[in-house]
Amino acid sequence: MFKLKIGLILAFFCVVQAVAQTKPFLVSSPDRNLVAELWSSAGGEVYYRVKHKHTTVIDSSALGLFLKDGDLFHALRLVSASKIQRIKDRYAMVYAKKSKISYQANQRTFNYVNADLQTLGIVFQVSNDAVAFKYQLSGKSTGLQQVLKENTAFNFPAGTRTWLQPMQVAKSGWESSNPAYEEHYHVDVPVEAVGENKTGWVYPALFKSKDSWVLVTEAGLDSNYCATRLLSAAKPGNFTIGFPDPREVISGKGLLPQSAFPFSSPWRVITIGDLSAMITSTAGTDLAKPTGLKDLSFVKPGKASWSWINSKDDFIVYDEQICYIDLAASMNWQYCLIDIDWDRKIGYDQIKKLSEYAKSKNVGLLLWYNSAGDWNTVKYTPKNLMLTHESRVKEFSRIRDLGIKGVKIDFFAGDGQSVIKYYIDILHDAAAYGLLVNFHGATLPRGWARTYPQLLTAEAVRGFENVTFNQKDADREAEICTVLPFTRNAFDPMDYTPVNLYKVQSNTRRKTSNGFQLALSVLFLSGIQHYAESPAGMSHVDEKVRTVLRGIPSAWDDVRFIAGYPGKFVVVARRSGKKWYISGINSQATSQKISINLSLFGKQKANFIGDGADDFSFVNEIYNADRTAREIVIKPSGGFLMVLE
Repeated sequence: MFKLKIGLILAFFCVVQAVAQTKPFLVSSPDRNLVAELWSSAGGEVYYRVKHKHTTVIDSSALGLFLKDGDLFHALRLVSASKIQRIKDRYAMVYAKKSKISYQANQRTFNYVNADLQTLGIVFQVSNDAVAFKYQLSGKSTGLQQVLKENTAFNFPAGTRTWLQPMQVAKSGWESSNPAYEEHYHVDVPVEAVGENKTGWVYPALFKSKDSWVLVTEAGLDSNYCATRLLSAAKPGNFTIGFPDPREVISGKGLLPQSAFPFSSPWRVITIGDLSAMITSTAGTDLAKPTGLKDLSFVKPGKASWSWINSKDDFIVYDEQICYIDLAASMNWQYCLIDIDWDRKIGYDQIKKLSEYAKSKNVGLLLWYNSAGDWNTVKYTPKNLMLTHESRVKEFSRIRDLGIKGVKIDFFAGDGQSVIKYYIDILHDAAAYGLLVNFHGATLPRGWARTYPQLLTAEAVRGFENVTFNQKDADREAEICTVLPFTRNAFDPMDYTPVNLYKVQSNTRRKTSNGFQLALSVLFLSGIQHYAESPAGMSHVDEKVRTVLRGIPSAWDDVRFIAGYPGKFVVVARRSGKKWYISGINSQATSQKISINLSLFGKQKANFIGDGADDFSFVNEIYNADRTAREIVIKPSGGFLMVLE
C-alpha cells in the first residue's frame, strides 16, 4: 500500500508539471498592467517572465536555490498553487517620500518538492508598480540550514539601457574599508555593453526595458540572510543574484544565509512603470517588515550641522563644536554631529558640557563611532565599543545619560550574514536606549527605515565628502546627483551630506552652482540631513535664502515627479502639510528648459530661488502660482528651489 501511494504521488507530480509547461501560472497586478508568469521546464527548473502592458520587460528567468544539503533548482515538482490572495496594507512612515501609504497587491504561493521531498515555496506578490517574490523554506530539519547559492535571474531583452553602480572589492580602498557602495554609476549604458562582472552591481539597479523603466532591489532583509547584489554574465542582458565576497564577514562568523526552518529569503523587488514610478513608488518599504517598536517618540527627523566635512580631522575640538552648535541653533536645525576622535580630543566630561550647552539651544548631539573589528585598519576612535551586546549596552547607557540623541557608526565589514546581524543587533540595542542611528561606510538599508525607524539615515553613496577629496569627483558631482533620486535614494534614506552654499574648504573647486546645492536640500531624502556648510560659509549666504533653509521640512507627506532623465536632469515636487517644494538640478553642458503647470498644486504664491550671475549667487523672485504654466531654464550644473503656498 505504501509503495502504491508513493507511485500515485509521483504520478500526480508529473501531471502537474506537464500542465505547468504548457500553460504558465499568472499573477497580475490589481490594475492588470503588470503580469508575472511562472512555469516549469521539462527538467523541472522553474522560470518566470514579467510583462508590463503586454510587453515583456524581463524575459524567461530562472528561480531556485542550492542548499548545503539539497538541490532546490533541478527536478522540482509542483505540489500546489494557491488561489490569488488580495493583500492590503496601510502604514505610516516617520520619514520617507510619503508619510501615509496605502498598498494593494495580488499574492500567489507556489509550493515545490525535489526528488528528496525537500520543499521550496515561491511567493509572488504583484502591485500596480512592482513585481516581488521571495523563497520560503520549511520542513523537518535538525540544526541550521544553509543556502549556498541563489539561482534567481533577471534576463532583460536586447536594447535595454542600464544605470549600474559597481560593487566595490572587499578589503580594497582606504584602510581596506570597502565595500561601502561608493562608486560612480555607469550611466545609460546599453545592456549589450555591460559585460561580465563577478564582483557585482549594487541595488537599486536601474534599467530601461523598451518603453518601461525597471528598478531592481531587495527588501525585508533580516539577520538570517546575507545582503546580495546583481552579477552580470558574458551573455548580454543576463543578471543573477550574487552572494558577498567571503571576506565580508565578522571574523569567524557566517557569510551565507542560514537558519532553522522555517525561514524566508528577502523579497526580490522589481519596480516597473514610467519614469515617474521610479520617483513615486514605495515598493521598497511596502515589502519591508513593519516595525516592532511600540514607542517612536524618540525618532525625530531633522537637520544637522557638522564640522568634519569642512574642517576635517584636526578640528573635532570643543571650541569648534560650540561654533557648529550655534550654527544649528541659528538655522533652527535639530542636531549637531560630533565626528571622529571626539573621545580623545574632547573627552566624555567635555562632551557632557557640550550636550548641556546644545540642549540650552534646542539642539541635540550625535556622536561618531568606529565599528572596529579586524575587517579594516581604520585608527579613528572610539572603537571596539560596538562589537558586543554587553559593550553596546554600557556605552549606550553612558551617552544616553549625557543627553546624546544618536550615534553615527562607520566602516562596516560588508554584506555577509554575520555583518547583517551586527547591523540589526546595533539597531535593537540603540532603540532600547532611545538612540537614533546613522550607518556610514555601510550597506544599502533595503527598507530598514520601516522596520527600524530609529535608523534615520545611512551613507552607502559617493557623497559630498568626495567632492572635497579630489577634483575628478567635484567635476562629476552634478551627474551622480541626477542619478541618485532614481536609484540609491528611491526607497532608502541617504546621507549624501548636501548643501554647500559658499566654498569647499579644500584644494578642490565645486563645479555645481548655489542653486544646485540648495535644490539638494529637498531633492535628497534623509531622516537626518547633514548640511555641508560651515558657520563662516553660512554668514555669506543671503538672509532670504537662509530663511528658506530654516523652513525646509524634516519629513514629507507626498511626492510628484515633474520631469527628468537619470544622468541629465531631474525635477521633483514634495509636499509637507500645505506647502509644496519643487526642486530641480541639471548636469548637462547645456541649459535645460522645463515647463511646470503651477495651477496643479492649488497654491497662490511661488517663492523661486535660482542661480544668479555666478555659481555663488542667487536670484530670488516672488510671483503668482495660479498660472497655467511657468517656464524655467536650469543652467548647466545649476538648479533651483521653489516654495508654493
